Amino acid sequence: MRPVSTEHAGSDLAPLVVLLAAGVVAVALFKRLGLGSVLGYLAAGLAIGPFGLGLFSDPGSILHVAELGIVMFLFVIGLEMQPSRLWSLRRQIFGLGAAQVAACGLLLTGGLVLYGLGPAVAFVGAMGFVLSSTAIVAQILEERGETLQPRGQRIVSILLLEDLAIVPLLAVVAFLAPGASEASTSRWAGIGIGLGVLAGLIAAGRWLLNPMFRVLAAANAREVMTAAALLVVLGSAWLMQLGGLSMALGAFLAGVLLSESSFRHQLEADIEPFRSILLGLFFLGVGMSLDLSLVLRDFTLIAVGVAFFMLVKAGGIYAVARLTRAPRDEAILRSALLAQGGEFAFVLYSAARAEHLIDADVQATLSAIVILSMALTPLAVAALRFLPQPESDFDGIERASDLHGNVLLIGFGRFGQVVSQGLLARGADVSIIDTDVEMIRAAADFGFKVYYGDGTRLDVLHACNAGEAQAILVCVEKREATDKIVEVLKAEFPLARVLVRSFDRQHALSLVNHGVQFQIRETFESALRFGEEALLTLGAGPEEVAEISLDVRRRDAERFQLELAGGSGAGKALMRGNIAKPTPFTAPSRESRSLSQETALVTAEEPQAG
Repeated sequence: MRPVSTEHAGSDLAPLVVLLAAGVVAVALFKRLGLGSVLGYLAAGLAIGPFGLGLFSDPGSILHVAELGIVMFLFVIGLEMQPSRLWSLRRQIFGLGAAQVAACGLLLTGGLVLYGLGPAVAFVGAMGFVLSSTAIVAQILEERGETLQPRGQRIVSILLLEDLAIVPLLAVVAFLAPGASEASTSRWAGIGIGLGVLAGLIAAGRWLLNPMFRVLAAANAREVMTAAALLVVLGSAWLMQLGGLSMALGAFLAGVLLSESSFRHQLEADIEPFRSILLGLFFLGVGMSLDLSLVLRDFTLIAVGVAFFMLVKAGGIYAVARLTRAPRDEAILRSALLAQGGEFAFVLYSAARAEHLIDADVQATLSAIVILSMALTPLAVAALRFLPQPESDFDGIERASDLHGNVLLIGFGRFGQVVSQGLLARGADVSIIDTDVEMIRAAADFGFKVYYGDGTRLDVLHACNAGEAQAILVCVEKREATDKIVEVLKAEFPLARVLVRSFDRQHALSLVNHGVQFQIRETFESALRFGEEALLTLGAGPEEVAEISLDVRRRDAERFQLELAGGSGAGKALMRGNIAKPTPFTAPSRESRSLSQETALVTAEEPQAG
């Protein structure tokens, strides 16, 4: 093999450096503006692409490689979808997903036929747009922390059905093509091959993958495990591609089959860096593919097309969501997230062009409409925060207004529910507010009256009579919300006695510095109790356990005071570590014994006080 010169190697690196620089700068800027990383990547791709600065002339080659980012993303989602969970979502996947695809497909196809397109062209154009962008939607859900939330799971279910739909849609395109009847036998053979590959992948995942990873784990070679993870993802995608199916679907199935494996977390950690980089590269490639000259030449047609496709599809999504009894806010979010076309539209349009169902101009116009809709999606989602909260979502739920309890409890999650029990046992008049509508409805079934109210808003706190409450208990789960509530309370109600659930030690220190009268780390007491039970399990007596627990509390309190005065780490000498020290910080109260010695002696003598 001919050696590569230093100059040649440097020139090969230049495109990669440009791609990384464009992505890093644009994403940092757009995240700062609150527009999300996806729009940043798209804008960066447009800027450096053939229709921007012209630094890259072939976006297709980048997209071809970057599609692996979608493949890896679906693999990671599959790892979170145990077969039992996937089975529980079957109605959402094949019911809700199929209903949405059918409804949006009919609406868009009908609209394009009325516009004057032929039925076959209208069907291809509409169904390509029906397939939303899995990459964009999944990325936005992940950034919002909603991927594993119930409404996020419903959206993921719809995306899975749309990914599955590309297979029959490609078959329909082939049957609609001129001369389809002559080649029907070979097409049915292709469908058979695809089903065979699918069955083979499921069989291999069920009986081969876990034994393979057990053997590799025994070798204690981290790089081999990483290579094996890439082999599974890329191999399953390649097999599905050979069968004429979606590569992303193959990776998703591989993830599902490994979701209950003991190696699941290791696999996710190994794939994550590759997934993030390649997914960003995919968005860059999509941005590069936008033909600005075509957009400017046919601006009116494309602008009307984008508005028509997105509004009609959003209307269909909203209608299906409401008909299936989704809350209005979830229906609106679903409409904003899924109203765009996606990456599979390019596959469908390319297949239709190859089969002479559409010409090159129609393909280019439809592709431009899809790309622009993808770029508008982050903006549409960001705009949701400016919409007023829909009133109909609060049927049967009262907003906080003119409350007069002597205790105000903000946040009624698993922490607040336990806190309330002692107060109610003593007969305290507790006003409870929360922003989780589903939780408020569920709490009513257990005899709790919870009002809808955002504790970060001053008008809500006034409506709850916070200034007259004997105690205000802040029990919300998110640290950011806690800090905002405390800030408003201390500024507007400086005499109020505020008790706060803190997230961790640093949060607790911050709260004390802001004048909070009492705070407690959310896991502190449960962790102490857990440790006490562990000591009992090891053979310690109740008196010794109580004394040790008291000593742990004392040391923690002293360390906390030192950190308040001297900053984080000031009291670290008070912590016990498991690294042997030449000289102990405090003299041991008794001679140390091994665990086996302690266990052997515990039945022969009473444990001595430490």
